[in-house]
Amino acid sequence: MVEDIGKKDDFSEEDAVGVDQVNFSDIPDVIPLLPVRDVVIYSYMILPLMVGREKSIKAVEEAMEHDRLIFLATQRSSTQEEPKPQDIFDTGTVAMIVKMLRLPDGRVKILVQGLAKAHIVTYLPTPDHFKVRIEKIAEPSATAINLEVEALMRSVKENSEKILQLRGVISPDAVAILDSIEEPGRLADLVASNLKLKVEESQAILEIINPVERLRRVNELLSKELELSAMQAKIQTQAKEEMGKTHREYFLREQLKAIQSELGEIDEKTKEIEEFRAKIAKAKMPKDVAKEAEKQLSRLGQMHPDAAEASIIRTYLDWMVELPWAKSTRDHLDVKNAQRILDEDHYDLEKVKDRILEYLGVRKLNKNMKGPILCFVGPPGVGKTSLGRSIARALGRKFTRVSLGGLRDEAEIRGHRRTYIGALPGRIIQGLKTAGSNNPVFMLDEIDKVGADFRGDPSAALLEVLDPEQNCAFSDHYLNVPFDLSKVMFITTANLADPIIPALKDRMEIIEIPGYVDEEKLKIARHFLIPRQIKENGIKPEHFRITDEAILGIINQYTREAGLRNLEREIANLCRKIARMIAEGEKKLPAITAKNLHKYLGVAKFLPDEERRDNEVGVATGLAWTPYGGDVLHIEATPMEGKGNLLLTGQLGDVMKESGHAAMSYFRSRASRFGLKDRFYYAKDIHVHVPAGAIPKDGPSAGVTMATAVISALTGIPTRSDVAMTGEITLRGRVLPVGGLREKSLAALRAKIHTIIVPQQNEKDLSEIPKHIRRKLDFKLVKHMDDVLRIALMEDPEKHGKALKGSDGTKPQERANKSQPERQPVRRKDSRPTARI
Repeated sequence: MVEDIGKKDDFSEEDAVGVDQVNFSDIPDVIPLLPVRDVVIYSYMILPLMVGREKSIKAVEEAMEHDRLIFLATQRSSTQEEPKPQDIFDTGTVAMIVKMLRLPDGRVKILVQGLAKAHIVTYLPTPDHFKVRIEKIAEPSATAINLEVEALMRSVKENSEKILQLRGVISPDAVAILDSIEEPGRLADLVASNLKLKVEESQAILEIINPVERLRRVNELLSKELELSAMQAKIQTQAKEEMGKTHREYFLREQLKAIQSELGEIDEKTKEIEEFRAKIAKAKMPKDVAKEAEKQLSRLGQMHPDAAEASIIRTYLDWMVELPWAKSTRDHLDVKNAQRILDEDHYDLEKVKDRILEYLGVRKLNKNMKGPILCFVGPPGVGKTSLGRSIARALGRKFTRVSLGGLRDEAEIRGHRRTYIGALPGRIIQGLKTAGSNNPVFMLDEIDKVGADFRGDPSAALLEVLDPEQNCAFSDHYLNVPFDLSKVMFITTANLADPIIPALKDRMEIIEIPGYVDEEKLKIARHFLIPRQIKENGIKPEHFRITDEAILGIINQYTREAGLRNLEREIANLCRKIARMIAEGEKKLPAITAKNLHKYLGVAKFLPDEERRDNEVGVATGLAWTPYGGDVLHIEATPMEGKGNLLLTGQLGDVMKESGHAAMSYFRSRASRFGLKDRFYYAKDIHVHVPAGAIPKDGPSAGVTMATAVISALTGIPTRSDVAMTGEITLRGRVLPVGGLREKSLAALRAKIHTIIVPQQNEKDLSEIPKHIRRKLDFKLVKHMDDVLRIALMEDPEKHGKALKGSDGTKPQERANKSQPERQPVRRKDSRPTARI
């Protein structure tokens, strides 16, 4: 290793001493090479070097054995341990080794002095060190120094003295050395060797042969260095002045305090302490909390006002005195008035309203009951958040809301510890401060979208918040004292209950808010949405006339959702168009009907599902649940020549594929009862397809539909087009209950299907369907797949087994293939969300 260990930042006498008398012509053409790192050697420069690499030590030893002359060239990269010729600059300096010292660790320390520049012509082959043939570079001497050169030299000397003065190392000897140099080239080399330049800049200066040009380049770099040094000195001076100002202010403040004490006046610090003490008393904190506040206030009184920790304690006390420790709002316990307010704000939602009114009734009898923790689960736009505001209005409480969607840091719930810069309490404490009372209606939106990462699990932190047995002493990391949350009425919202962790779900009372049917949307639009949009768009009720058929047209053809957001958006669109007509001066405003609706809203965005008109073989009508409501799916099955494979297509999920295999296994186990041979499937492939392949589908409730389609396809018995079905199938043929019956029933009614096959165990769920909808539908309750087939197929396959063989002598599979009509694909919008079958 070769590195510069003695390069001096300032001028010294050694830099200006004369070299031993070595004639330029005495320098040999072949000379050992010593690569150096991070330093460029100039002529007349004296420098100590530490030599550690084996090749470099050999080169030094050879030079010492002959004339002590060695060629010093700089490496292009200082990280290169074994440099090659292309890694070394071609231009360097011939130097004399003035002194050499061997160290105990094997390294060699040498003192070199530059003599003359040279250029490498070629590298000579030597086994253990570098040896080069050089071409000496004779520097032209300045015979006469004109005014320009003299001015340039004087500028370099003056700038050099200024830099030394800024660095604080100016001395008479350094000034004398600068004044004694009369050669431009030597002055340039002296100044360049003491500037903090990059290796590339120093090498570029070395390669400039003309001394005046080299001095001009050094002058440019010197001017830049002077600016940097001046700026550095300015920064240091400002820092010292600031420190001096702080000390001066401290002494003045202490003197002022002493004067105010003599005059009997109170200083600002004492005044602040007294104000905090009064606020602590006014806040009516619990005993333990007040003790902690007084402790922190005592610490603040012992600190300097400008101390860093003083601002942290001051912020902490601000939070402590502003929290509603004892501030509560009085509940309005008039049950009838609360019911009136809830009915004014929301249509239907009887379950939620009854639960709130029950709470009011119990609260009226038991003043000390704990607040309920409700969870509203439903699709977007059904009014979960607005329902929370109505509950707060009915109870006469403050309302505060926090969105938990995308929350990943546990500290957002529990708060940050005060050791962190910018620490704050969690969202719960912040919400209580905003509400200004300790018993608000606190809504936690999107609780099913809480995340988790390396910073903790916010859902786990919510366990304490939403547990009535624990939240009476909720501890926020920032406050570090318990806060009673038992009086708070927490309401959470979610689109789906499945993502909520079981422990958290167990602490909440889940109330499902399903989507609205068309009739409900019509009434909500009439009583709530249209009046609100008429007011917001500045028109009068007589200006906006719309028929019920037009509203139903918006619901079915321009929106497809369980909630009401898009419906209100389209109504607002109509109101804006009417407002524009009024602004343009039109006096006769048209009524909006189903026939002219497209003139205002454009072409319909959604088309009704294509209904089955014919009883077909291998096609069964199933019902699906989606986030925007129910849907109808026509599941198709086709037998083909093959090897007994079951093909399932239509972008089906794993659960739905398993339902298909279960349906096939059920059919194979009963093939003989349907008039088929036991081993019929060895020569047949069954392809089951669910249309709308771009939409992901999953769920177990398509089992009975798949089984019906497969049995119809293999027996050749057509299915009834006016029957829809839903239910999960087992290998023994039992039909298990499913969910989403309300939405599926509405989907069947929209498709003009009035007979629905549902599992027997779903009989309890029929009460959730509105009575006027139930009256239009015929629900067939079934326990076994045999019951499904007797209803869904045109013939009973077991009672007519002999007839299935066919009077024309064909096999059931052949007759099934012949009876398959060619069906056109049903076009559906690809923008639907995942359907849960």
